[in-house]
Amino acid sequence: MDIFLVRHGEAAASWSEAPDPGLSERGREEAAAASRELLPRLAAGTRLFSSPLARARETAEPLARELQAQVTVDDVFREVPSPVGLDQRQAWLRAFMQQSWAEQGDDLLAWRDNAVARLSAMTSPVVVFTHFLVINAVAGQAVGHADTLYFWPANGSVTHLSLTGGELSLVALGEQLDSHIN
Repeated sequence: MDIFLVRHGEAAASWSEAPDPGLSERGREEAAAASRELLPRLAAGTRLFSSPLARARETAEPLARELQAQVTVDDVFREVPSPVGLDQRQAWLRAFMQQSWAEQGDDLLAWRDNAVARLSAMTSPVVVFTHFLVINAVAGQAVGHADTLYFWPANGSVTHLSLTGGELSLVALGEQLDSHIN
């Protein structure tokens, strides 16, 4: 069964400017492109899920319109929780992305494991609109990668996983670009 993880389109503002920004014009274009890429690949009955954050929900909109489908908002697909305020988040993320999962506390391991468990329990094909580090956590876990950073998914990229017998496997990474975390 297919599972597609879509990184949200470019945000209209950085974290320091807005705690939950929607999409920029470029981000809306990336969302439309992701929808066009996915449409011919989806099986009948594919369900749509999204992080509760605006940029992910807005990235889901073009595909939801095309499929005339509802998007289920699920907090488990929210960006990585950080123990610091927004003003310190960028520095914390840089450090986090240079670490391994073995260095993480129970809260971050639970965040990763909850996302993997939710996907592993799916009973129909799904598309999940989510975030850079969620995609890294899930794809990295699927291939047994020890570090928190597995790859650099571009905005609007589509990572393809397969679910067989409750086990996730990586089919193909989405488009990768150098990225900066805003």
